[in-house]
This record gives sequence, C-alpha cells and structure tokens, in this order.
Amino acid sequence: MLSLEDRISGGLIGLLVGDALGVPYEFHPPSAIPSPELIEFEPPAGFQRAHAGIKPGTWSDDGAQALCLLASLLHCGRFDAQDFSNRLINWYEHGYMAVDGLVFDVGIQTARAISRLRSGIAPLEAGGTDEYSKGNGSLMRVLPLALWHPGSDQALVQYAHDQSRVTHGHVTVQACCALYCLWARRMLEQTNDPWSDALSALRSIYKDSPVFEEALEGEIRPDAKRVPQGSGFVLDCLFSAKQAVAAGSYETVVKTAIAFGQDTDTTACVAGGIAGIRDGLDAIPRRWRLQLRGSNQLMMLHDRLLERRADKT
Repeated sequence: MLSLEDRISGGLIGLLVGDALGVPYEFHPPSAIPSPELIEFEPPAGFQRAHAGIKPGTWSDDGAQALCLLASLLHCGRFDAQDFSNRLINWYEHGYMAVDGLVFDVGIQTARAISRLRSGIAPLEAGGTDEYSKGNGSLMRVLPLALWHPGSDQALVQYAHDQSRVTHGHVTVQACCALYCLWARRMLEQTNDPWSDALSALRSIYKDSPVFEEALEGEIRPDAKRVPQGSGFVLDCLFSAKQAVAAGSYETVVKTAIAFGQDTDTTACVAGGIAGIRDGLDAIPRRWRLQLRGSNQLMMLHDRLLERRADKT
C-alpha cells in the first residue's frame, strides 16, 4: 500500500509533469496530436508546437499558480485571500514561481481578475461571475489545497470556493473546484470509489445551500455522461480529466488527456494530479521527473508540504 507521503508527492509532481507534458500540444485539435508513443516533452520532428520559445519540461501558468497557492498555504497556515492574490500579482508581473521567470499562456479571465486586484478590488470579489466566466483557471491550480488541508470536508470546500473567487467567481466554477478537491482527498484516503464518495460528501454539504446545490445538480450534473472535448470550459476540463484518469497508468492518463486536444496542458495537469495521488510518485516515468524543469522552486515547497502533513498526522 502506498504511503501518504508517496501519494502527496505523486499528486504535486503529477500535476506539474502533466502540465509540462501538455504545453507543446496546446491549441491543436485531436486529429493533430501525435500518437501516444510519440507524446513527450519534446514533440516529434515537424510538429508545430505551441509556445515554441519555451524549453521542454517547463510548466505553464497552471503549475506556477498551483505553486503560488501552495506557498501561500504553507506561509499563512490557512487560506489567506490577500496573501494569495499578492502572490498571483507577483507571478503575473515578475514571474514568481514560473520556470526561468517566464510568464506565458495567461488566461483571459485570470488577467482581468489580476487587473482588478491591482486596482484595489477585494480579492474575494475580483473573479468574474457572469456566464462567460466559467473557464478552468482556478480548477487547474487547486490541487495543492487538497494535498495540504488537514481539516474537515466542509472547511476544504469553503477554501476551494474562496481560492477560485480570486480569479473565477462563478458558482459553477467554485463547485467544480470543491468537487475536485474532495475527489483528490478521497484518493489520498484510498477509498474504494473516490469520485462517488466525493460527490456524496459534496451533496451533503450543499443540501442547505440552494445556489450551490443547483450549480451541482443543474449544471455540473456529475452523473451525466459527457464526451470529452479537452477545452478550457471548466465542466469539460473536469470531466475530460475524469475520463482520462480511468484510462490506466499515470503515463496513459496524461497522454489520454493530451489526446483530447485543445487545452492539453490543463487537462493533463488536472488529470495528472489525481493519477499521481492514486499511483504514487514512482509511477510517474523517471524520464519525465528528471526532465521537469524548475526543481529548485518545487522541491523546497514539496519538502515543506510533506513536513506539514507529517506534523498533522
């Protein structure tokens, strides 16, 4: 049986490797994605890679924001919206937690929210709430919260909502982040059916909140069958990742996520984090772990996270 440490390490490294693996293939339709055996940090010769100036093995805004969140949680000992928003601004303006300090592939909704933050809008009011504000930009970064959080499901869900509100305030996005965090927690706990157990817990938490209950049952519709599109729409991202996780080993999971095309780095990031928890660190191919860039930033936070969880067990 995998230790908690193995699963936490697998989750954190798994999301970053999935993100970095997906970067070169972003924006391509499924028909243009190379066959699975050719999907690597360095795409096959002749492939028109996205972000051509970015070195192979580099995580994108997904990984950088996830590390911003983790660093904030470790520093504050809780979710602090102001501290987290300050770190997001530092990332956006100065490359904090970005490999080589290079910021690229910033989502439109995130950029707008950061502009609001810089203008003095309160962090929990900065994220968009209209029907066009349902991107996956807060889902892609939320996993460190589930890896770090020692408290109740209710408290984890509230933090998942609040970290989303800083850039993505729509209730549906908040609920997707909450469901994903509970799914990750049940993976950490190694329950028999993590998705169903997470969904049952969230339904119980939302039973006295009509707005969130309607978002879960009326829009997210977690029991519905969906065709994965690999898009940047938060619902599609979550369910594309869910289908990818069912595909097999960690390597198969992230390559399946990329094969959906479109927002390949984020789908692989979201799926890779869950698969990393499920399978543990050693299940992530060694070649990818060795080729992942930014290890200096990563390992300090990784080690502090493990120390934090050890202190809470």
